[in-house]
Amino acid sequence: MMLTRRNTLIMATMLGLAAGAFSAKAADSLQIGAYPSNPPFEFKNESGTFEGFEVDIATEAAKRAGLTPEIADYGFQALFAATSSKRIDVAISSITITKERLQSQSFTQPYYDSDMGVATKDGSDIASVDALKGKVVGVLSGSTGEKWVKDNQADKGISDVKGYNAQQDMFLDLGAGRVDAVVSDIPGMEYLFTKMKGFSVAARIKTGEQYGLMMAKDHPLLGKLNDAITAMKKDGTMVKIHEKWFGSAPAEGSSTVTEQPIPKA
Repeated sequence: MMLTRRNTLIMATMLGLAAGAFSAKAADSLQIGAYPSNPPFEFKNESGTFEGFEVDIATEAAKRAGLTPEIADYGFQALFAATSSKRIDVAISSITITKERLQSQSFTQPYYDSDMGVATKDGSDIASVDALKGKVVGVLSGSTGEKWVKDNQADKGISDVKGYNAQQDMFLDLGAGRVDAVVSDIPGMEYLFTKMKGFSVAARIKTGEQYGLMMAKDHPLLGKLNDAITAMKKDGTMVKIHEKWFGSAPAEGSSTVTEQPIPKA
């Protein structure tokens, strides 16, 4: 059937409107990447849906910025390439704000303060950081725990460092004796220990670490999401999210409740 010029124009207009609607939908979404095995910060429940402390923060911030959050799972190391290449807008996974990372990434203001710790099997003779001499230590690849161990390997006499892509695999090896200790973030480990028995934090490493939403360098949505986090701190939403996932109110003066500037390199 021959198309008249009028019909052709109508079809072109309809296609244009459809394409415009699709573009608007894409523009109104916030693509979030998350490591799926990092409770209570982010994890997948039995139905395969993401839950967790940072999931609640990121999704609430997105909604306040007028965006629809869409979360996809990534390996921890893959998050950095995903933000840099703009495959995702935001990465969450208890990602510490560091001077090194700020050279290539942007972060919102911090919303959680954390320390690292040395975890061992129950009954281990490791009771301090100095007791890591001659030991094999497990770390999550690409984490600040890995950086701390490698930076201190010679000084502490650590014999070997083994990297893992999943926290559960790291602790399975610790339980089997393939590593002597693990260095990672304390909150995530303590939550894991409610599910995996036989482990404990033997020593705390004071680091002054803080977590924020990680984005591509100078991402155009950085200011909007940061403003949303400020509003969440001021209206008590952050306190409620913290109480939901940690069972207690955040410490007074912590970054969970105190407005802070956007970190600069």
